[in-house]
Amino acid sequence: MVDLSESVPSEASVRRALRRAATGRALDADEASALLTARGAALDELLRIAGEVRDAGLREAGRPGVVTFSKKVFIPLTRLCRDRCHYCTFATVPHRVPAAYLDRDEVLAIAREGAAQGCKEALFTLGDRPEERWPAARRWLDERGYDSTLDYLRACAVAVLEETGLLPHLNPGVLSWSELQRLKPVAPSMGMMLETTATRLWSESGGPHHGSPDKEPAVRLRVLDDAGRVGVPFTTGILIGIGETLAERADALFAIRRADREYGHLQEVIVQNFRAKPDTAMRGMPDAELHDLAATVAVARVLLGPKARIQAPPNLIEGEYDLLLRAGIDDWGGVSPVTPDHVNPERPWPQLDELARHTARAGFTLRERLTIYPEYVLAGDPWLDPRLLPHVTALADPATGLAVEEARPVGRPWQEPEEVFGGRTDLHATIDTTGRTGDRRGDFDSVYGDWAEVAGKLTAGGVPVGAGDLATGLRLAADDPAALLEPGHTDAALALFGADGPALDQLCRIADDVRRDAVGDDVTYVVNRNINFSNVCYVGCRFCAFAQRESDADAYRLSVEQVADRAEEAWAAGASEVCLQGGIDPKLPVTGYADLVRAIKARVPGMHVHAFSPMEIVTAAAKAGVPVKEWLLQLREAGLDTIPGTAAEILDDEVRWVLTKGKLPAAAWVEVVTTAHELGIRSSSTMMYGHVDHPGQWLAHFRVLAGVQDRTGGFTEFVALPFVHTNAPIYLAGIARPGPAWRENRAVHAMARLLLHGRIDNIQCSWVKLGDEGTVAMLQSGCNDLGGTLMEETISRMAGSGNGSARTEEQLRAIAAAAGRPARKRTTAYGHLGA
Repeated sequence: MVDLSESVPSEASVRRALRRAATGRALDADEASALLTARGAALDELLRIAGEVRDAGLREAGRPGVVTFSKKVFIPLTRLCRDRCHYCTFATVPHRVPAAYLDRDEVLAIAREGAAQGCKEALFTLGDRPEERWPAARRWLDERGYDSTLDYLRACAVAVLEETGLLPHLNPGVLSWSELQRLKPVAPSMGMMLETTATRLWSESGGPHHGSPDKEPAVRLRVLDDAGRVGVPFTTGILIGIGETLAERADALFAIRRADREYGHLQEVIVQNFRAKPDTAMRGMPDAELHDLAATVAVARVLLGPKARIQAPPNLIEGEYDLLLRAGIDDWGGVSPVTPDHVNPERPWPQLDELARHTARAGFTLRERLTIYPEYVLAGDPWLDPRLLPHVTALADPATGLAVEEARPVGRPWQEPEEVFGGRTDLHATIDTTGRTGDRRGDFDSVYGDWAEVAGKLTAGGVPVGAGDLATGLRLAADDPAALLEPGHTDAALALFGADGPALDQLCRIADDVRRDAVGDDVTYVVNRNINFSNVCYVGCRFCAFAQRESDADAYRLSVEQVADRAEEAWAAGASEVCLQGGIDPKLPVTGYADLVRAIKARVPGMHVHAFSPMEIVTAAAKAGVPVKEWLLQLREAGLDTIPGTAAEILDDEVRWVLTKGKLPAAAWVEVVTTAHELGIRSSSTMMYGHVDHPGQWLAHFRVLAGVQDRTGGFTEFVALPFVHTNAPIYLAGIARPGPAWRENRAVHAMARLLLHGRIDNIQCSWVKLGDEGTVAMLQSGCNDLGGTLMEETISRMAGSGNGSARTEEQLRAIAAAAGRPARKRTTAYGHLGA
């Protein structure tokens, strides 16, 4: 263990920090570190301040003086782990356990015993991905038909819900965005301890986390963020006394605060003290001292504020209940009358009567909660999957969100809720007449996260674009346009994105010449109809003005029959394609996507179905618990022809996590479209620009698209989508700019033609976003396609686009004529169609 000496803050600095905390002033990292050293009278004052903050939060929550706990069973699904934490006795080796995993019957036996004794939580604890280290784990899973530990965990969680009614809380360690999506429908809450942000404790030999790939702080911080993006009520915390400095401890608390402010998903923060265990590499380390724990809890309370729910495990505090309650905790965590604490088996949980007595002596009332905290129970969407709602509501007090203590869990089907259709189903038509009801959805102030935290993630200044390489760039554009994508020509490409005046005119002429050589003069279009089948969505994309809460005035859902009716109307009007996209509606059944496709094909067999963005595909596959490939195969069997390459925005996660709250990461988008292409399902490609992005990110985006096309050849076209700002939340919050400048529109469309030359022949411009005059200019800057007639268009119109939602064939032909070019009707995949 590295022994870092750390200077002790002066008494004066502690007093100064206490004064600031007492008056509600924000503390910086140095002040928080100073307060961690408070002892004696200074500690008493710190505990008083923290207690007052906690008490104010409980009053605001409507439960003054209430300290909570969860009555649970502990299910150690597997004690095998790929990590090697030097203080852990939970993880072991295959020959020391009867089997690599508990089997399903063993899991259910534990859960049934808990249900019989009134427990309501099934805490699944397990090692991280043991099959990647231990052949015995891989063999056990293979023999039973599971691809991974997480697949087996999901199946066990469903079994517990259906057979016992206990509510699963999942602690499987590090999870990806996609894995969180897959597990959210089977568990009301999940968790993972951050433990520390001190990278050296992971990277340096002898550190407590050395040799443990899942304990890298950056990886664990990413999990906290991804859990927020997916909307999982999440438990995290810190482990103190493992060799971290006070500054590192404070930094971990600030990191937790930052994540919760941005996403609002951290339902509970645990402050846990290290206790040395025999037979571990850290058996000789001293235990974290209890006054150190109390000071840390109090600092956590002051930093995280009154709304935070802070826990200290009652079996690790040597009976110092009063001390921890004074420090500001308001929860004792999970306590089991049935199973031991398998992580700390040498330290049994207190009896519930004893815990209640100690809590009452300190002036508080002990109340039972569920594994999902009351605030999230009462909020419902987007935190609770509809399939879990019956299980949770059966055990929850509808007035407080706490547990009904006398309620006993009963197994219930884990199934889709009944479909409810209706709402403002004429929005596709009335958006052009009466318009939207308001300029923002009802939960504007909460669904997108803390706007100040969002703004703080922006990279100041962006990437400079200069004129120094303009001449080189223009020469390359004319002679070898695709070479502009090469890293060696980055400066030249960025200079072209910044072109203006005569240089921009020249760039557009070059792009148009390249277009003429590649695809000729025909301006193509498709006769199609957009059908946005639901606008109910809780993902929280900060640029999106289309998504609504179920209770909002403009919200709607179309039935399968209504969608098929619109497809039939489109066919009668001459359409060859319908484009289906919708919000990520939590109440859309997993069969709903394929049902829509089948209904259209049954009604209009010849209609091309161009449907479902990568975001819809990845979330639906996760909800169904199947890989993306399997989900796409099901859609293809139902009749899906192609998919739109929307949900791309900017394929750079730095800007993506500012622009969107919960949308799929760039890598997941690439995985979906690549998989689709490999299955013979082609797609378009897109880029939305002009918000919080910069040209360096545009260039990176084009490189990603080019890489996919080189591997699969599956993109049919590229569509540049200027950001429509008027009703976009991120613009209304004062963070995004008001869309791209006219100069940027010309440059982006021209550069799309040049950068994708030889890879993607068809470059489309959006008349919905650009208007007719703007579209003509883009046709003179390298574009060859107008997209579709649409017949209805709600997404851009809800955002404030003023260019209508439909164009006739005659109107599209007139746009082409204004650009001096002939028009030609096409298929979705750019085949020729008769007039």
